[in-house]
Amino acid sequence: MGPQDREILRLAVPAFFALVSEPLMLLADSAIVGHLGTPQLAALGIAGTILQTLVGICVFLAYGTTSAVARRIGAGDHRGALAQGIDGLWLALLLGVVLAIAGLLLSPAAIAAFDPSPDVADHAVIYLRISCFGIPSMLLLMAATGVLRGLQDTKTPMVVAISANLVNIGLNVLLVYGLDLDIAGSALGTALAQTAAGVALVVVVVRGARRDGAKLRPDRPGILASAQMGIPLIVRTLTLRVALILLTFVATALGTTSVAAHQVAFTLWSFLALALDAIAIAAQALTGRALGAGDVAGTRAITRRMMWWGLVSGFVGGLALWGLRDIYVPWFTTDPEVRRTLAAVLIVAALWQPVNGVVFVLDGVLIGAGDGPYLAVAGVIALVLYVPLALSVLWFDGGIVALWWAFGGFMLLRLLTLITRERTDAWLVTGATR
Repeated sequence: MGPQDREILRLAVPAFFALVSEPLMLLADSAIVGHLGTPQLAALGIAGTILQTLVGICVFLAYGTTSAVARRIGAGDHRGALAQGIDGLWLALLLGVVLAIAGLLLSPAAIAAFDPSPDVADHAVIYLRISCFGIPSMLLLMAATGVLRGLQDTKTPMVVAISANLVNIGLNVLLVYGLDLDIAGSALGTALAQTAAGVALVVVVVRGARRDGAKLRPDRPGILASAQMGIPLIVRTLTLRVALILLTFVATALGTTSVAAHQVAFTLWSFLALALDAIAIAAQALTGRALGAGDVAGTRAITRRMMWWGLVSGFVGGLALWGLRDIYVPWFTTDPEVRRTLAAVLIVAALWQPVNGVVFVLDGVLIGAGDGPYLAVAGVIALVLYVPLALSVLWFDGGIVALWWAFGGFMLLRLLTLITRERTDAWLVTGATR
């Protein structure tokens, strides 16, 4: 293992554990709320989906900030890097306040769009409205995480994420059962834990800015530049979310057995994606730093190495998904038909994992290079071609296995657009800013 490999692992391993902490927090909330009753658990599912969508669209606060900060670090401008990070924090706060107010006002209408039963709707509105107070902190947490990743530090976000997870469990148990606050206690506990995590990381960034003499006050041009940089990444994120929503929509239309098998397969696919996303985060930080330093050859070298890591990680993940399916499939269902369907779907999902590995890495590389406009266009192209592919499964009654082949086609389309870009020099823009 060479120096490049060690540096990739130094960033990717802590990033992986930080990423894993988020679904574990959701699982803990589900376990605690689930014991309150079915209406509360259903309400958590609906409100959580809305909340995750609102926050997920703003993931550019982490990705864009990582790229911008890493470039300045590579150029030797540590003060400028932290000033760029502070601009990202102010943008996160502004967006967080706007989304929180919108969420408070529109919660009943958003919940009603899912057409739940009255008791489920009441619980969902309560959960979503309380959670809205935590949105500013959640976005600040994203932006601060992006700053620290750009500074080549993924350990601090990992420690804070794991700590927040433990605090969340404790607060949820105390508020839900100790103080008998029902589902409101879960929402409040999670919001408080996320607020504590956001404050902790913001304090780390602010201390670093003060130490280097970077400005802390709002800088209008800097905030606007951060927002403008985020627009293409929002488009990219939306194309991915639409593709995943379409996948679930078609799976649901195929019947109960199909959607049950799909749900388990997608959960496993998402977990493997966390490992690949951790390498992509390392790619963002290392690519931005190398281009900031004007090292085109080094950027090429680290990109090829990370592509290798993505390919191998995808191959290993796919092998585990395929080879161990007889062991873990029975954990998820006792229905023989669902088991057979799930086992067939998992073979297809496993075969596409090496492709996924390279896609995730190249996505991270181009984000780190600040190549958001191309990623937005590439995402739209892949989505436009994928939609008829997915819908054709319904038109020709292809079944859930055919649907997962179609979804693999979407990932292949993404790979082709990303590989095409990687082989050019257009994204290799050097300097402290793009």
